Amino acid sequence: MSASSLTPADADADAPVVRELQPALAFPPELLLKAQGPALGLRAAIFDVDGVLTDGRIYLSAQGEEFKAFATLDGHGMKLLAQGGIVPIVITGRDSPAVRRRVADLGLPHAVYGAKNKLAAAQPLLDQLGLRWEQVAVIGDDWPDLPLMVRAGFACAPAQAHAEVKAAAHHVTAAAGGHGAAREFCDLLLMAAGQYARLLHGHLETLDGSGH
Repeated sequence: MSASSLTPADADADAPVVRELQPALAFPPELLLKAQGPALGLRAAIFDVDGVLTDGRIYLSAQGEEFKAFATLDGHGMKLLAQGGIVPIVITGRDSPAVRRRVADLGLPHAVYGAKNKLAAAQPLLDQLGLRWEQVAVIGDDWPDLPLMVRAGFACAPAQAHAEVKAAAHHVTAAAGGHGAAREFCDLLLMAAGQYARLLHGHLETLDGSGH
């Protein structure tokens, strides 16, 4: 039978069976309640870079050029977070072309580089976005992140974070920094906000690329 002679019924019979995607990921209900934040809801999420979006190691060439390794899982999660109505913000104590390239590739409009005082760097951004600290989630791994974490509506630390940072966090991820910790953070926030299933069932495409 030629393709042109197929009836609609024949075409339907040849179509692949598409299984409906159901979320396989789950978090404890009490953690989801914490990740919802206060009554105003969480509207933004601040990410450290070294030790959160990377494993914390810094690679230097003989010429002093700095290299970093990033996880595409994390990048995709940050883009999904934006689609779910939560603004991703990057605040890092170091500055390098590698980090700036990564942020640019993800199309993230809010980032501060070389921030010696992360609280002083974050406050103007929150003022610009019209947000209060209780509407913000933070993920960090070391002492410079603590001033943000103790003010945030929800604070998270990756598995390998310093002990003081873990103690200040509402949640410590199962994954380590640079190995999916930021994605776990994003997934948790999206699930708590009731956006995870919608995004999973939506149009699936590569988000972690060079396009903005």
